[in-house]
Amino acid sequence: MKVRHVFSTPDIDTARNVMTAAHDAGIVSNDILLAARSDIELDEIPNEHKEADTDLIPAALRGAGYGGAAGLLAGLAAIVLTPIGLTLAGAAAAAVAGAVVGCWASALVGSSLPDPIRRKFDAEIQAGSILVVIDAEKEELDAAEPSILRAGATPLPYEQTTALVR
Repeated sequence: MKVRHVFSTPDIDTARNVMTAAHDAGIVSNDILLAARSDIELDEIPNEHKEADTDLIPAALRGAGYGGAAGLLAGLAAIVLTPIGLTLAGAAAAAVAGAVVGCWASALVGSSLPDPIRRKFDAEIQAGSILVVIDAEKEELDAAEPSILRAGATPLPYEQTTALVR
C-alpha cells in the first residue's frame, strides 16, 4: 500500500532537483506530483506533474453512507408511523434512494473542495513554496528520503495511505 508524503521546496529549480533525486532513488515519475500557487503552476509545472485531487471520492462515499442511513430511517419511520402500508422492501428502497441522492449531492460538494494537501498547507503554497507530493511504498520512501532532503526539500507533517487516491 502506498503512502503519501509532502515536501516543501523554495523554488521550481529545487523542486526539479527533488523530483530527480526521488526518481533516481527508484520512485516512478507518475508517483511524483507538484502543488504550487496557480501562477507558478501555469508557468512552470507540466500538466502530468500537477497535483489536482479534490475531495470527490471521499465525499461521495460519506454521502452514500449518510444518505443511505437517512433513507433507511425515513423508510422505517414511514412503516411505523403512517398507515400507508409501506413494507420492509419499501424501507430498503428508501435507503437506496437516500444513498443515491446523498452520494450525488456530496460528490457535487466534494468536487468543489480543494484536496487535503492544499487545504492543510495553503499558507506554504501562498508564500510561494512548491510542494513535492510523493506516493510510494513506505520502504521506497524511507530509502529515497535522505537524497530528497539533500536535494533541498523540507519534510512537512503529512502521511496518508493512498489506496483510494490512486
